[in-house]
Amino acid sequence: MLTSMTGFGRRQANIKPFGKVSAELRSINHKFFEAVLHLPEGFIALEERIKGQIEARLKRGRLTCIITVLGGENEGVFINKPLVKNYLAVASALKRRFAIHDELSINTLMHLPGVVSLEGNRASTEKIWPRLKPLLAGALDDLVKMRQKEGRALTALLSRKVEAIRGHLVGIKARFRKAIRERLKRAASEEERAGVLKGTDITEELERLAFHARNFKNKLKRRVPVGKELDFIAQEMQREANTMSAKSFDTGISARMVQVKSLIEKIREQAQNIE
Repeated sequence: MLTSMTGFGRRQANIKPFGKVSAELRSINHKFFEAVLHLPEGFIALEERIKGQIEARLKRGRLTCIITVLGGENEGVFINKPLVKNYLAVASALKRRFAIHDELSINTLMHLPGVVSLEGNRASTEKIWPRLKPLLAGALDDLVKMRQKEGRALTALLSRKVEAIRGHLVGIKARFRKAIRERLKRAASEEERAGVLKGTDITEELERLAFHARNFKNKLKRRVPVGKELDFIAQEMQREANTMSAKSFDTGISARMVQVKSLIEKIREQAQNIE
């Protein structure tokens, strides 16, 4: 069963004395695995533990993890007075050095990095980890379930498209046998016959494309990440299809090849979303 790389999961709980804690996870397509964390102030010490828990469950995709903490005990506004003093000293020096007459407004000062922050309970992040860990695990469960649900839909869709390609190949093979016999009958010499076969024989390409289609379908049944493999197989299918199109001398085969190439292109697009 395939797994999509697109998903969402969220869990929240009241954890004293921190307040309402939520873990939100979003994942999208990405060639490799990448985790981007947005953590509250003071939670940086938990970054590696959070990443480790996520990486144990996901192998591909770009994941964004947002941890928020609201309504903790003793929450209030904290003004970093030493930092304000430094900002004012630097501003005063700049005014003298460059003859600047503008005043530093309170609004500008309040928006300078680090000046104003929420001062919550100073409880150690070590104490929150035993409660945050299962919260994160629950959000991961939700995310994985969504990815698996989309994966099942992708599996069915890709399976139908591969079967459609295999059906076209059966028709192309029968059409080619008839067309090449008629073409060879019109050849005036063995040399001309050899030239016709060299430039138009698609037997090997048909066999290779059929093999790739079977291999692709078999990969859909695996329970491990196969997104990269499927993308590679789809590229090989596209290469064989292009060669067959270039060799085609029959309008019926060419018409079917247009449909085959369209199906392969759609398969490649969908394969980009598979873990």
